[in-house]
Amino acid sequence: MSMARTRQTTPPAPHAADSHEVIRVHGARVNNLKDVHVEIPKRRLTVFTGVSGSGKSSLVFGTIAAESQRLINETYSAFVQGFMPTMARPEVDVLEGLTTAISVDQQRLGADPRSTVGTATDANAMLRILFSRLGDPHIGSPNAYAFNVPSVRASGAITVERGNRKAVKATFERTGGMCPRCEGRGAVTDIDLTQLYDASKSLSEGALTIPGYTAGGWNYRLYASSGFVDPDKPIRKYTKRELHDLLYREPERMKIEGINMTYEGLVLRVRKSMLSKDKEAMQPHIRAFVERAVTFTVCPECEGTRLSEAARSSKIAGLSIADACALQISDLAVWVRGLDEPSVAPLLTALGATLDSFTEIGLGYLSLERPSGTLSGGEAQRVKMIRHLGSSLTDTTYVFDEPTIGLHPHDIQRMNDLLLRLRDKGNTVLVVEHKPEVVAIADHVVDLGPGAGTRGGTVCFEGTVEALRGSDTVTGRHLDDRAALKKTVREPTGVLEIRGADANNLRDVDVDVPLGVLCVVTGVAGSGKSSLVHGSLPPGADVVAIDQTPIKGSRRSNPATYTGLLEPVRKAFAKANGVKPALFSANSEGACPTCNGVGVIYTDLGMMAGVAAPCEDCEGKRFQAQVLEYELGGRDISEVLAMPVAEAERFFAEGEARVPAAHRILERLVDVGLGYLTLGQPLTTLSGGERQRLRLATQMAEKGGVYVLDEPTSGLHLADVQQLLGLLDRLVDSGKSVVVIEHHQAVMAHADWIVDLGPGAGHDGGRIVFEGTPADLVADRSTLTGEHLAAYVNA
Repeated sequence: MSMARTRQTTPPAPHAADSHEVIRVHGARVNNLKDVHVEIPKRRLTVFTGVSGSGKSSLVFGTIAAESQRLINETYSAFVQGFMPTMARPEVDVLEGLTTAISVDQQRLGADPRSTVGTATDANAMLRILFSRLGDPHIGSPNAYAFNVPSVRASGAITVERGNRKAVKATFERTGGMCPRCEGRGAVTDIDLTQLYDASKSLSEGALTIPGYTAGGWNYRLYASSGFVDPDKPIRKYTKRELHDLLYREPERMKIEGINMTYEGLVLRVRKSMLSKDKEAMQPHIRAFVERAVTFTVCPECEGTRLSEAARSSKIAGLSIADACALQISDLAVWVRGLDEPSVAPLLTALGATLDSFTEIGLGYLSLERPSGTLSGGEAQRVKMIRHLGSSLTDTTYVFDEPTIGLHPHDIQRMNDLLLRLRDKGNTVLVVEHKPEVVAIADHVVDLGPGAGTRGGTVCFEGTVEALRGSDTVTGRHLDDRAALKKTVREPTGVLEIRGADANNLRDVDVDVPLGVLCVVTGVAGSGKSSLVHGSLPPGADVVAIDQTPIKGSRRSNPATYTGLLEPVRKAFAKANGVKPALFSANSEGACPTCNGVGVIYTDLGMMAGVAAPCEDCEGKRFQAQVLEYELGGRDISEVLAMPVAEAERFFAEGEARVPAAHRILERLVDVGLGYLTLGQPLTTLSGGERQRLRLATQMAEKGGVYVLDEPTSGLHLADVQQLLGLLDRLVDSGKSVVVIEHHQAVMAHADWIVDLGPGAGHDGGRIVFEGTPADLVADRSTLTGEHLAAYVNA
């Protein structure tokens, strides 16, 4: 008997579960946000705009994503939470309608020498399993193909305590794939002995040229008074034994000048004290010494592959795992698809899909062996996206921080398609972005401002892109800005010759970089721009390179300490009050003893989020009370550190507080558009764009004739780009040569000379496809850049 289906004619009443259509934020006060209220539609693409420093990241990353992550962490047991990073609850009154948030930010991937593109994604792990199953000859488990795993052999007795104790004889063996010579780093370090000492002098004449080893100091006395060498004999006259004792003698405890000390050879000591540290965290003079004295050469044993001989001998279809990792990823994907092995079919499918997503996101030109520390911020962000592209999750919130960084206008279209695909799967996509091409595809726009720092932190506009265009906000007014080509271009005063450049994917490139002008190097992502500019400039050219590597800094570091501004200010305070400068340092004698000069007291609560409360003794000012009685120009040191840069620039310009050295640094900070930062703001709270401009301001004082900038527009609002162009013009007009790696069409249009690389990425790039003026590039339209620039300037 068949039952007829009845059809309901009246629509059902809306289900209560469908009423949560927005993420509601009420009273957000993270960093500079001023009690922000917003409602963000779910399952839509929302773009957050506003000038750099207006509070976009504080709202999206610091409030919404941070709270979502914290709530997810709280669902785990206290035991598991103990292993997770603890997060404090963001300063916000109400957060409703949150979904699981996945943050894809621009933090560089770890610069550990053993971290590669393959290890940062799952591609390397899958390849290792593949080789352990199919590799011929078979050499062991997946560990045998891992350059992060050393081979270990051990034997002995182990005691098992169960009822009656008994000792069991055991042997343990693990086969790893690490090259024993370079320990999986692919490079070995050699120290250039001529940089450690001057052989024509004796120790007492100051033969040692290492920082901190001047004659008379402790480091010097360790060697001069050791008895192993004659301090008055020139080093070139040392016997073999004496030279060995000076340079390579193993550590031993002994009495030197009546004090128990450890003596060890100079080379061993330098390795331990200087080479084991991260170069970025070193003081500038020590970093300069390390760069001068240490040469990194490819490991002769593994030829830079990082793998042991056994791992390199095992092959599939004629390729070892080292060969596979060295292939361009798009070529490796073709090789994987050609393997027909039913026994590992699921693995081949998963590996193929991962490699295909590299190509899809525009990173097919990388190889899996590429060190992850060498990726640009934009490339690192896109590598992180690969995990999420094939994900079946829906109703998730994806949070992106300027996903177009490092992308040529041609690649931005692909990125837009990916963002829309994530949205169409039913996800909420939140994007912090400045590029008008991305703002154009938004379903909803939230504009923060109106200014930066303390002048920002409020919502100026919410609505559609069309409504934004008509609104009278800074973003609305500048959304359709188009820079015009310059009527006249400057003439070069000379050229910097690059001949036969072949770093990475460059194909024996010859190019003359004009001096005395603004030269822009452009091309699609992966075409070889950085390889040409950073890797091929002739040594000895007086170049100041300002790249996007993050500034290392603790909670104690701030713009005043980083730029060297605090030094002259401390001296001025000390001189005006007749006391010593160390009193005016929160890291030294003047620090509040209760909080050690941090300004807040941290209470660690184990696996729960720690609590930071302002120090009650100094009220967050970081200094002892008596230090604050000393004034300069009517202000104490804590009031000076609380000043915005622009105000401090006026304060130190004239009157009794006149400090010319401090004023010069502050002028440069205002010049790069950081007038709104306070002098004492912790570096950890600065955005990526702000950090790069802080580095630019600091290095503008260096005595270099050629400035090389790597995407200075990253993190800059359309309105700030004009100010940056003015700054670049001033640099050129003052007699400097400026070379900029850039994709922003406004910078290209403003250039005097353009070098365009391509035509594609990876092995499809690496050639010069155009060099000449922007006007010629637009007239030619022979390259991808030419087409996009012509459309941009409406030519």
